[in-house]
Amino acid sequence: MTATLKIDFVSDVSCPWCAIGLGALEQAVERLGGAVQVDLHFQPFELNPQMPAGGQDINEHLAEKYGSTHEQLESTREAIRQRGADVGFVFGAGKRSRIYNTFDAHRLLHWAELEGQGRQPALKKALFKAYFTDGESPESHALLLRLAGEVGLDVARAAEILASDTYADEVREREQFYLQHGIRSVPAIIINEQHLISGGQPVEVFEQALRQLAA
Repeated sequence: MTATLKIDFVSDVSCPWCAIGLGALEQAVERLGGAVQVDLHFQPFELNPQMPAGGQDINEHLAEKYGSTHEQLESTREAIRQRGADVGFVFGAGKRSRIYNTFDAHRLLHWAELEGQGRQPALKKALFKAYFTDGESPESHALLLRLAGEVGLDVARAAEILASDTYADEVREREQFYLQHGIRSVPAIIINEQHLISGGQPVEVFEQALRQLAA
């Protein structure tokens, strides 16, 4: 008998641990074979909601935010690279030099969910690859339109959304919902609206949790 689990994956496009967590979650679901069916929804979270247009140098940003030294940053990058490789995700060496505002990306992701047919997961993964693997800006409307087209979304409609405030209120409402429920860091993986797994956990952690909840 197949159990269906609803998963709300609260994350930001510019969060490396979110890319790792998604890869680990997907591998865990694969390991369970047909025992679990996942109803996956990506929910918005902005690590840097006040980030101005054009973004900020990433080393400068992390030094300001966390007081990280150059050595600490390099050590963390290597750990992230290795964890990504473990789940089949490539972090491009030296590709990510800036951190950007991701609000418009979240608006498109909200719309992609409404379009169905797996468009939202496809767009989310395309955004992770564009930023972390290829070093492109998730703030760029040209990039967002290109990725929308690549995952089968209507590019003309995507352009209309980006040129307006469409879905801005909905995204902010969802962001506030999770903040008000105590989510302060991502990824936050909420299963059946009750069980929380925090962080880019190893595959085994997700597998065990899904197995237990499915039972």
